[in-house]
Amino acid sequence: MWQFAPNSIHYLLSLWQRMVASVPYVKASEPHLLETYTPEVTQAFVTSRLESVAVVLRDGLEDPLEDLGMVQQQLDQMSIIGRCEYEKTCALLVQLFDQSAQRYQELINIVPPSQVDIAIQEGQLTWLVYIIAAAIGGRVSFNTADEYDAMDGELICRVLQLMNLTDNRISQGGCEKLELAMIYFFQQFRKIYVGDQIQRTSKVYKRLSEVLGVSDESMVLSVFVRKILTNLKYWSRSEQIINRTLQLLSDLSVGYTSVRKLVKLDEVQFMLNNHTSEHFPFLGSAMQISDMRCRSVFYTALGRLLLINLGEDEEKFEQFMLPLTATFEAVGNALSNAESGVFNENETKKQLIGLARDLRGLAFAFNTKISYMMLFEWIYPTYTPILHRAIELWYHDPTVTTPVLKLFAELVVNRSQRLQFDVSSPNGVLLFREASKVIVSYGTRLLTMTNIPKDQMYKMKLKGISICFSMLKSALCGGYVNFGVFRWYGDVALDDALNTFVKMLLSVPQSDMLHYPKLSQTYYVLLECLAQDHMNFLSSLEPQLFLYILSSISEGLSSSDTMVCAGCCAALDHLVTYIFKKVSKAGRKRRTSGTEQPEEETCLRVLKQHPEILQQMLSTNLNIVIFEECRNQWSMSRPLLGLILLNEEYFNQLRQSIINNQLPEKQVVMAQWFDSLMEGIERNLQTKNRERFTQNLSVFRRDVNDSLKGPNILNSSIYDV
Repeated sequence: MWQFAPNSIHYLLSLWQRMVASVPYVKASEPHLLETYTPEVTQAFVTSRLESVAVVLRDGLEDPLEDLGMVQQQLDQMSIIGRCEYEKTCALLVQLFDQSAQRYQELINIVPPSQVDIAIQEGQLTWLVYIIAAAIGGRVSFNTADEYDAMDGELICRVLQLMNLTDNRISQGGCEKLELAMIYFFQQFRKIYVGDQIQRTSKVYKRLSEVLGVSDESMVLSVFVRKILTNLKYWSRSEQIINRTLQLLSDLSVGYTSVRKLVKLDEVQFMLNNHTSEHFPFLGSAMQISDMRCRSVFYTALGRLLLINLGEDEEKFEQFMLPLTATFEAVGNALSNAESGVFNENETKKQLIGLARDLRGLAFAFNTKISYMMLFEWIYPTYTPILHRAIELWYHDPTVTTPVLKLFAELVVNRSQRLQFDVSSPNGVLLFREASKVIVSYGTRLLTMTNIPKDQMYKMKLKGISICFSMLKSALCGGYVNFGVFRWYGDVALDDALNTFVKMLLSVPQSDMLHYPKLSQTYYVLLECLAQDHMNFLSSLEPQLFLYILSSISEGLSSSDTMVCAGCCAALDHLVTYIFKKVSKAGRKRRTSGTEQPEEETCLRVLKQHPEILQQMLSTNLNIVIFEECRNQWSMSRPLLGLILLNEEYFNQLRQSIINNQLPEKQVVMAQWFDSLMEGIERNLQTKNRERFTQNLSVFRRDVNDSLKGPNILNSSIYDV
């Protein structure tokens, strides 16, 4: 009956999952009988999945195995259900697997083979491999006794034997769904029985040794890597298999102990010495551009493996980089002929895209100072001009610009403090200048593109702008450049980058800024950085530019995205603090000298002409902090004191309006709460004063929320002030 109510399966499994998961906590004396009925549920699920295969093929129905999200959900539920009365689960799976595997082996030896019958058996084996993997993965959720490990060993041996059989036939085509199930099996096997926290005495290894001769973790890892190599060699036509295989490789490359065992394997050394399209077809230019994203994952894993024994061995690094060096040289030669038109543009684009993704993966993995400097000195200044030339030539093609921009964005990230240059080294400045150059080159050309269709706006324009914002933020906040030297020595790299940022920002409608989450996140995080360390730049912007930024902050305060809201609050806090200090300093000078001060900064003039901007922010911020479900109350409270001190008269009006909107019997207590909010608060923004205000605000919010259980009255009063 599964085909008539497929959506009901989730709810049925969810019910049984919850009941089984509660067994360890049941203290009632009455029998719950789960040990009786749960095996029947497991059997019903497994047999229904197997029976569905023939029906799907015969009647042309939608295959449940096509919906990997649904399959994953059901497997997560079965991983808990199946561990109840695990002996019965294993006995069932062993029996069904042996029957199906034997039948499969018989069918593939028949000449000529029956493709329909083979497809049915492959489908059934696919379900069985998935369910076995889920059962193994459920070990952490239930009983972990040694005898259960021995049962897992029985299941693992059978899947590995099936893998050997299918891999031997892979030249005849193979079954994609079965391969995806195999990868899922290896992921669960790795999670439970391979890694730094696993006990080596597990009975799983004992059974593997008896049946397959695989006696320790190094030999198990060798099985993993051979499977990875097989998939990467023979399944380049399947994006799903390649992606999931590379994710498995990436997961293996993270563990501290296991990765050191991996590096000793001949198969891993083969990968490190032969990462070319000849051995790994998915690295070739025959692949679709959309399928090249996975290359970054591959090179991140290779980079981690390379780092284990790299040390300061530059010769070893250069040897590893030979395939990438050859590709860079080929791209450079092709671009040098671009003016004459004597080059294969599509081929060159593909080479460059793959190269940028490969290098980004390596840059992500090289999180130590020594390894990063090897990469930086390899790419700069020899090959960075090629990347700049590509941006100039193909700025209108996001399939090229996106991976190149992301490569630069990764290079400027000070991950794990890898960008700690020596005091005599100019590399920090040189790196920033390269980032500035690519931002300016891309940004100025991008702004010449007009009439971009609305449905292409993000892909063609906004995504590139977002990456540039992220790149600039990482460069400005990395802590490896003294930006004071740029203006001192007449270097325009910083000013050019900041001015290009402003131009790109103005080209984005504010409605789009919050409509695209990635764009809004990168913008507000960058704005926070600018407000913290480069307020002199923001304060000197033209009035309409400064108004745009203030308006964007005001809009972002109400965002449901915590990252956006926190970035807004931090930027507003820095901005308000800067303005308050300037206003206070100007007031002190007037009182002491009695003379007119020099012309005010742009930001102060703008706020004098438009006082409603900060007033609106004060109203919005106060409303959110006091009355709404505020997930980041601390962040929201930081700029509030500065806003109050800059708008004391308006705050008093707002305070009185809120009090007047209360019921008569609550007005006195509301006034007392407002008095308590400002009790002990001085007219400054020193740390001690801020902390006191934050504490007062927390008490104030609690008291108001306890009292006002009715509708939110602040919104109605704000705009009446």
